[in-house]
Amino acid sequence: MMAMPTFHLAPDLPPVSRLCFGTMTMGEQSGAASSLRLLDAAFDAGVNFFDTAEMYPVPQRRETHGRSEELLGRWLRARRAPRDHVVIATKVAGPSGQMTWIRGGPTSLDSHNITAAIDDSLRRLGLDYIDLYQIHWPDRYVPMFGETEYDPSCQYTSVPMEQQLESLGRAIDAGKIKYIGLSNETPYGLMKFLQLSKDFQLHSKLLTVQNSYSLLCRSFDSGLAECCHHERISLLAYSPMAMGILSGKYHSSDESGPPDARMNLFKGRYSEGESRYKLQSPKVKAAVKEYTQIAAKYGISPATLAIAFVLRHSLVASAVFGATKLWQLHEVLQATKAFSDDLPKHGCEECMT
Repeated sequence: MMAMPTFHLAPDLPPVSRLCFGTMTMGEQSGAASSLRLLDAAFDAGVNFFDTAEMYPVPQRRETHGRSEELLGRWLRARRAPRDHVVIATKVAGPSGQMTWIRGGPTSLDSHNITAAIDDSLRRLGLDYIDLYQIHWPDRYVPMFGETEYDPSCQYTSVPMEQQLESLGRAIDAGKIKYIGLSNETPYGLMKFLQLSKDFQLHSKLLTVQNSYSLLCRSFDSGLAECCHHERISLLAYSPMAMGILSGKYHSSDESGPPDARMNLFKGRYSEGESRYKLQSPKVKAAVKEYTQIAAKYGISPATLAIAFVLRHSLVASAVFGATKLWQLHEVLQATKAFSDDLPKHGCEECMT
């Protein structure tokens, strides 16, 4: 197993690799055999941090629900990976009127839904406990998945955060989960959860927030970064390649990209993913072109540049990446080596859009 930079999330967790393998394509875009090969290759390269969710794979549908967790669990058993060496993160789905096959919606993040979700994830993963259990998105209205403006009229009746923390606390006491994380959160949400977590003696258990962060999406730096810095919360940066856009493949000479690329393969079926970026926006196209040129200047792939940029952020514990082919994984792995002083740093003019 090769050496890889690590990050200490908590004293009783093994140091996590700076790269976290996100499994949301496994069981749909990536079949069982190729998924297991990718997990093997990542583990052999030093990746010991794996992220999944009860709703995966995407695009989500009834027939594949839970398959990503099942494949990850299958790999853990086949590989016989030491449980005290790997760190497994998964998530409970927030309210959704579309995924009716998940507890009827799910309609809310009440005690029943959280408890049932934890038990189902443990069963699919084949584990006794989950290292990091995350709320996939809030049980309240927040702008997400490409939305940027807050509209107070969109707020709906939601489950109090106290009830969510109480349920998570019971799961910790029962030994089902070790730590808590949030995802797709706002500065308000993070600070409110932290405030309330003190009442439930869970303040030290809230470790991370998993939000989108990339060369094309830096909203984390506008408010949430300050909260994470002062409260010692680590960012798990998902979509560091902006759903593959930063690889340059969608803006190649044919202006469409490979037919098996995610946003081509599932065009029209992955609405929340497609809404995040305007592929044909002149600004996006111009930015990707500039980043591609920067990567060429430093002799690395655009994908490596994109991941390396995220890893250089001082608040990022790990970059959550996805790969469906071995060569894609190898490009991502190169990012952990691209830390020379010559490479553009976080916030430098050369990497600003």
